[in-house]
Amino acid sequence: MHRPAGTGETARANRRWWDRHADGYQAEHGEFLGDDRFTWCPEGLDEADARLLGEVRGRAVLEIGAGAAQCSRWLAAAGARPVALDLSARQLQHARRIDTAPGREDVTPVPLVQADALRLPFLDGSFDLACSAYGALPFIADTAAVHREVHRVLRPGGRWVFSVTHPMRWAFPDEPGPEGLTVTHSYFDRTPYVEQDERGQAVYVEHHRTLGDRVRELTAAGFRLVDLVEPEWPADLRREWGGWSPLRGRLMPGTAVFVTERD
Repeated sequence: MHRPAGTGETARANRRWWDRHADGYQAEHGEFLGDDRFTWCPEGLDEADARLLGEVRGRAVLEIGAGAAQCSRWLAAAGARPVALDLSARQLQHARRIDTAPGREDVTPVPLVQADALRLPFLDGSFDLACSAYGALPFIADTAAVHREVHRVLRPGGRWVFSVTHPMRWAFPDEPGPEGLTVTHSYFDRTPYVEQDERGQAVYVEHHRTLGDRVRELTAAGFRLVDLVEPEWPADLRREWGGWSPLRGRLMPGTAVFVTERD
């Protein structure tokens, strides 16, 4: 359903949801994500090719909503100094599972931090870069506050790059087939999508922002929009991921990647 859900209810619901579903998520998508691959989206846009963060070697990088820290491992291998942050303890346990797997004894584990993106536990100017590949932002009520926090922990000139579901998808059912091609909801309705239990308690919450909302929040926080990337669906990609599919991907964007720089 669509109903209001504030910051506290959203955080509680989504922390529990990701703790409960982390095992299934990693089992279903782990092969696509790899152990040390930095992919921005189900379309398979990789940072190794896109270089949206710019030069990462020697840079301190904060990954927000890191899940099992696949992106952070790629960053470490590329010479960066990443920190992987996630709200879900279970997701971070999967990160540690990968780090301690046989064959990785000589690889330094990525530092992991369990924290809410609304209250980043770092000093001002701690990082050169920040990134989030479908992490945290769709599951937070006050995304403007997240941008302010990221601005605080970045050094001047630092990049903040994040990917989210393309806002236009909000108007369509989250289905990979033909039923996902018909508008059923207003793009301008920001009322959160909520799944709740029999007692009416939220168990999953997702928030919507229009493209204009995203840009206004970023500029208000002190960021300059450098690029807005809308990855096209590759002709040879046949797999589906939830509502992402070759059928829908050929007709409309599924992902928006915001590339910004701190003032």
